[in-house]
Amino acid sequence: MKKQNIFYTSLKVFVFFTVILGIVYPLFVTLVGQLLFYRQSNGSIVLNNNKVVGSMLIGQKFESDKYFTSRPSSIDYNPFPSGGSNLSVTDKRLILDFQTRKKDFIKTNSIGKDVAIPSEMLFASGSGVDPHISKLSALMQLNKISSKRNLDRTKLTAIIDSLSSKRIFGLFGDEYVNVLELNLTLDGLKK
Repeated sequence: MKKQNIFYTSLKVFVFFTVILGIVYPLFVTLVGQLLFYRQSNGSIVLNNNKVVGSMLIGQKFESDKYFTSRPSSIDYNPFPSGGSNLSVTDKRLILDFQTRKKDFIKTNSIGKDVAIPSEMLFASGSGVDPHISKLSALMQLNKISSKRNLDRTKLTAIIDSLSSKRIFGLFGDEYVNVLELNLTLDGLKK
């Protein structure tokens, strides 16, 4: 008799937690997300002339020199196999990638060889689809953007400042900017 009671008790607990954790909780989280965080819950999709141009949450590749460059990606900005390269600091491929990225960043942005480049522009992000760069990384790309778009550096700096997210509580982290938002703002400028 006791084995039968244990079986039915276990079955009841299983059904209870399946309903609570498999149905009620996911529906509750979805409802809260849709009511309080609608844009984020639906991917923060960005439309331009009713055409999807990206997401504020997923980094993408900008190949033209008239755009600010995103952080490097070891997965070529494909969000489906999201992840880093997992190469160790002594791996020859990581060292070669580092050296190549540094040389390209210096050349593309017309900066001195002795200038310290932020590490995020030299190493791929952990997710491979980081949509932000530091404000410093954006400012280091001013020469390239100013030249290709024929825009005043002061105006570009003001745009970067206006789109920069501030440090958390004024203490933690660096100021950063969303690359897609920055590039779309530049595309929207009247000449």
